[in-house]
Amino acid sequence: MAVKGKQLYEGKAKKVFATETPDYYIVDYKDDATAFNGVKRGSIYGKGVVNNKMSNIFFEILEQNGIPTHFVETLSDRETLVRAVTIVPVEVVVRNLVAGSMAKRLGLEEGMELSRPIVEFYYKNDELGDPLITDDHVEVLGLATAAQRDEIKALALKVNSILKEFLLARQVTLVDFKIEFGLDKTGRVLLADEISPDTCRFWDSTTGDKLDKDRFRRDLGGVEEAYAEMMQRVTGGAK
Repeated sequence: MAVKGKQLYEGKAKKVFATETPDYYIVDYKDDATAFNGVKRGSIYGKGVVNNKMSNIFFEILEQNGIPTHFVETLSDRETLVRAVTIVPVEVVVRNLVAGSMAKRLGLEEGMELSRPIVEFYYKNDELGDPLITDDHVEVLGLATAAQRDEIKALALKVNSILKEFLLARQVTLVDFKIEFGLDKTGRVLLADEISPDTCRFWDSTTGDKLDKDRFRRDLGGVEEAYAEMMQRVTGGAK
């Protein structure tokens, strides 16, 4: 088992630690919850456990379908061993239905189905509020090369296709999600960060009930229950 070393980073939802080798990190998931770029803060009991386990299930499914990820192995309920990467400073959002900031920005009705999935890029900068940027911005600002940007976009759409099918079989609609990518020491693009109710919008396919962090953002209540429900659906009830 990897040995946890010095803390390298602490974000809103996770801590990252060094290990005995520079090629691997340990990610430790927290129960802390934030929304609106940190304006709203709180805690969701058990969130770290759910996000760790669910992310790793998704990473394993994606790896089996040809998506390269940073995932190595689950170490505990909250800790995972990952490959060391340099995060590309671009948040990648894939949308299947209109929701959240897209609905507000464009004056569209939430829940409207898009004619095809779309990919949006956001500059990963808390001070600026992670602004929406264009494909050209990504290249011109040196956030990623044109080839890396195009690869990231193609991988994001493939992730969407795989997860949509997996979740639909569990009566969950994948509305949209945010993912991040990193570069390993060879320059290979890897899917990184997490895939969880914190970073995705999951709606019950029949009722439309929200099973994600929007319950915290919008003070809808039942936050812990929604995370637990999503975990049960993803695992098929397995413990």
